[in-house]
Amino acid sequence: MKWREMSMLISGLNEKTPLGAVISIRAESDREVLKEFTPAQRRIRNEWRARKAKQMPEKKVNNDIATLQAALAQMFAPQKEEESR
Repeated sequence: MKWREMSMLISGLNEKTPLGAVISIRAESDREVLKEFTPAQRRIRNEWRARKAKQMPEKKVNNDIATLQAALAQMFAPQKEEESR
């Protein structure tokens, strides 16, 4: 089966099917809905997020951390006397 045909079939799934339920659990981002998840739903979502985190390239993670560190350093660095005048 070609990917286009497969993606069309998958896109027609709703939450009433087992695969559709798993997809909706993995994609949920509403904090209020997440609070109401059952332990099984939390496990499904956490496993998915852990898997996606492992797939993230190390270089991207390091670049994101470096960018955050630079932004925080700039925000909290003591101001020079010339800048404060």
